Amino acid sequence: MGLDGAQGRRVDLMPDPSGSAGRMPTQASSETGVGFPLASWVAESRPVAEAGVYRKGYRSAPSTSEDAAVAPWPLLIRAVLNLLAAGLTYKYGSLLALYAVKLTIWPPHPTDAQIVFGDYLTRGVVAVLVISLFGRMGRWLEVYRRYLTPSALREMGAVLRARAITVEQETQSTVATPVERAPALDPWAQLRQAGLGEALAVVEEDTRAGRVSDVDYVRIHRVWREVLAEPGLVGAFGEQVAVRGAGACAHPSEARDLPVRVAEHDLLVGQVRLGVTQEVPKNPATHRGSGFALDREVLATSLLAVGPAGTGKTSRLARPVAEALCLQALARTACVVVVGAAEAELGPDAGYDVVIAPGDPGSAYGLDLYGASRDTDAAAARLADALLPDELSARAQSARMALQQVIGPFHAGYGRYPGVRELRALLGGDEESWARLVEELRAKEQLALHEPDVQHRRSRHGKVDDPGALLADRLALLDRPALAGCFESGGAGAKPAFAMRALEHPLRVRVKLPERGHPEAARILSRLVVGQFLQAAVAREDRSLFAGLVVDDASSALDAGAVQGLRRLPGANAGAVLLLRSLVDLPEALRVPLFGAVGCRMAFPGIAPWDGKLFSEAWGTVLVRERAVTLAPDTSGGMLRKAGRLARKALSGTTAQTESVTTREVERERWSPSDLAHALPTGHAVVSLTTVGGEQVPPLLVDLRA
Repeated sequence: MGLDGAQGRRVDLMPDPSGSAGRMPTQASSETGVGFPLASWVAESRPVAEAGVYRKGYRSAPSTSEDAAVAPWPLLIRAVLNLLAAGLTYKYGSLLALYAVKLTIWPPHPTDAQIVFGDYLTRGVVAVLVISLFGRMGRWLEVYRRYLTPSALREMGAVLRARAITVEQETQSTVATPVERAPALDPWAQLRQAGLGEALAVVEEDTRAGRVSDVDYVRIHRVWREVLAEPGLVGAFGEQVAVRGAGACAHPSEARDLPVRVAEHDLLVGQVRLGVTQEVPKNPATHRGSGFALDREVLATSLLAVGPAGTGKTSRLARPVAEALCLQALARTACVVVVGAAEAELGPDAGYDVVIAPGDPGSAYGLDLYGASRDTDAAAARLADALLPDELSARAQSARMALQQVIGPFHAGYGRYPGVRELRALLGGDEESWARLVEELRAKEQLALHEPDVQHRRSRHGKVDDPGALLADRLALLDRPALAGCFESGGAGAKPAFAMRALEHPLRVRVKLPERGHPEAARILSRLVVGQFLQAAVAREDRSLFAGLVVDDASSALDAGAVQGLRRLPGANAGAVLLLRSLVDLPEALRVPLFGAVGCRMAFPGIAPWDGKLFSEAWGTVLVRERAVTLAPDTSGGMLRKAGRLARKALSGTTAQTESVTTREVERERWSPSDLAHALPTGHAVVSLTTVGGEQVPPLLVDLRA
């Protein structure tokens, strides 16, 4: 498959020649044993909640008022009793009030209007008094908040529907010959109402058999929304659904699920569940005890996670997020690039469309060093930044210029970008390579335009401060026999090169870095891939897909340009998850800017106190109520009390004291560096979130093992 160009329309509605190639059984559900329970999954309650809350099956946090401590049945019984008492009181109280009014302020000969007005006014006053008295005692407002608000009614209805569907499915699974029944919830109502009822026969059969997965459901509805923008495609969409059923409009790979899932996902709202927010005073009451999840609204502001090796950054954060983005790619809502060492557990290769593994002879794909960029100067500058290590960043500008003076003329002369060996020869001053380049430029009538760059570059060769020699030495790290064919743009042995401009398609890309055999080459590739992603994600014309980047170890992938690129991702419907062992791995000048460039920050147990200091400063302070107790000798009273205290001291050896309690509000750090470094339990993490819309969630203590 061509990876550096378009792969056709994202709305691929052409039926598969095999007809049923896209139909495949999904994993059996542990709930019913008959397949994926689509109807109950769609009907599951997903109330609107704050960022970080796993919405599927979420129940809003109870009120913090005193009424919240009352159990449901006593609350309802008390409310009913007060309602009955209020009715009786109103009935007889109104009669007594009217009788008292007639005896006191009633005129001798009232008119009909006065009688009606006096009756309504008296009854209204009695009603207000009765409701105020018995409503407070019966806690009617709490009953309304719990059970009668629109959201509570919708939630209760969804729960009842889900239970009914589950009972029906369990009944059908235990009966030998199940009776056909109308489903309590139609997952395909939207398509049926659009006039596609006849085309849904195969889909309905797959639904009853449990062959429709969450990926299928989200993918088909996603494509349907795109089809609505082009009504001419409705017929082709209906034909695809009628022929392929649940496999309609499948991902280009024809995959409809991942080989294995390690996390809990809710694709309907794009969330991945990572753990449970702990019920501790430091956590906001709205999040305590709820599932903790990440979604695209949060990931779009990018997430930085810091923690030493062995604390679960990869297994409990990087892999679940990568898995979620891969599932969303299969549902045609996202694309993802996952970068990490070849040994990192970031999911099996079968779960990706493109696996780039330099140094692995079995790797089918290479990497385009230039990202298929149409701007030669930008491609050269990005490659120069990737080649130079941090300690040589002062020479970055001259290195960019040197590469631009080579890559620009080469592209003009040959119509393509140079391979690693060709670029290395030109930067090293190989006269034969330069002579051939000049001849190509002359033949293309481009020599006059590029001659100043050619002459300047050739004149610098051999000088002490020539950046070309430095770049050639750095390129030698990529020009190794073990890496042959991974970075060449053509010729024998060259592998198909993946280019980042393919991010407009729902691709799943895994980059395996050869950290063991070629550590310095791995650092160059890490920086190059991250730089290309940041540029390509922002440059996309079609940003309907969420572009996600997951970097298992970002210590060598970040520079000043990358930090600036992170700031542009939220507006481009893209985001990055960056993992670090320690902030010390980064240049000191990058640490604070990096904290400011990301919206989500995550600290794992065992981080160094100097790392915890940055987290603590970023999370700020909060007002807490502090209670101080002061003890002082008791000197009150007369002679009798003083004599008693002296006798007590003589007998017990203790002095009578008075206790003074002072309460005040003081500012305290949300999480101190010491707490982050020493008090975090194993398997936990502290994470703060920010959404694209600006909603902020203060630091949460999350159990990632739950």
